[in-house]
Amino acid sequence: MAWLEYLLPLIFLFPLAATAVVVLALRNLHDARVSSPFDAHRLREPGQSLRDRLDQAFTGLFLNGALGPIITMAPLVYGMGRMLFADQQNWLEWSLYGALSTLLVLVFCLRLIRDFQRIRRLKLGLACELAVGQELSRLIRPEAHPYFVFHDVSLERSTERGNSLDHVAVTPHGVFAIETRARTPAVLPSGEDNNVVVVEKERLRFPGWKERRALRETRHATRSLARWLEQQIGQSVPVQGVLVLPGWQIEQADKAGDLLVVSGEGLADYLDQPSPNRQAARAFDDTTHDAIIRVLRRHALSNPGKAA
Repeated sequence: MAWLEYLLPLIFLFPLAATAVVVLALRNLHDARVSSPFDAHRLREPGQSLRDRLDQAFTGLFLNGALGPIITMAPLVYGMGRMLFADQQNWLEWSLYGALSTLLVLVFCLRLIRDFQRIRRLKLGLACELAVGQELSRLIRPEAHPYFVFHDVSLERSTERGNSLDHVAVTPHGVFAIETRARTPAVLPSGEDNNVVVVEKERLRFPGWKERRALRETRHATRSLARWLEQQIGQSVPVQGVLVLPGWQIEQADKAGDLLVVSGEGLADYLDQPSPNRQAARAFDDTTHDAIIRVLRRHALSNPGKAA
C-alpha cells in the first residue's frame, strides 16, 4: 500500500515530538511573579506590568529558541524516513523537504530577532519607569527623612554572597543589617504546614533539620557592615543584625543573643520601636545619622544596589 510509505516515516518524528512536549512544559520556567508569604497576594513593584511583559517576552524567546531547531529538523527527519521506505527515489520530493527546512530556519531566525528587539524595548521601558519611580519616591521619602532603606548592598566589588547584604535600614534608633532566608515548611501527616522554628544561640531548629549557616552569615554581614561604616565615617557605629524568615513562627527569638530573628510581618514597625535589649538601639546624633546615610547613598550610586 502506497500510503504506508508516507505513514511509517512518522515514527522517526516521535522523539522530536517528545522533546517539543518537554519544551512546552517548561515554557513558564522564567516566570518571576511571586506572592507574599504573609497574605499570598501578588507582590507588585514599580513597572510591574512591564516586568510581566518582559517575562512573557523571555518565554517567547525560550520557545522560539528551543522549538525552532526541533521544528526545522522535522521535514529532514521525515524525508530520511521516506528514503528508507520509498521504492523509488524522488529527488523533487527531497528538494521540497530541504526547501521547507530552509524556510522554517528563516522564519524562526526572524522570530528570534523580533523577540530580541522586543526584550530590548521592554528593558528600556522598565529602566525608565524605575528611574521615574525612584524620583517620585522622594515625595514621601525625602533625603532629609530620618528613615532610609538600602537594598542589595555590596560592600566590596565582589559577587560573593558574604560581601552582599539583602537590606540595610537606617532609623533614628540605629543601623540594621537585614538578611532574608527562604525555607520551605515541613508538611504534617494531616496535610498542614509545620512552620515553627526554634532559635538557639548558634543554630536554628526547623522541623526535621537544624541549620547554623543562616545565623553565621547574618553575623558576618553585620560585622562587615560595622567595619565598613567605621572606615567610612571614622567612628564606631553599632549595627544590629536581623535575620528574617518569612512565613515562619519564631520561638525563643531572644536566644540568638546579638541577633534579631523575626518572621518579617510588621518588620517596619518593629524596627521603629526602641528597645533596651537591642545592641544597636540607641539614638544617633544628627551628624552621625546624616553621615551614615550620606556614605551609603554614595556607595549605592557607585554600585548596582538600590535605595529607598
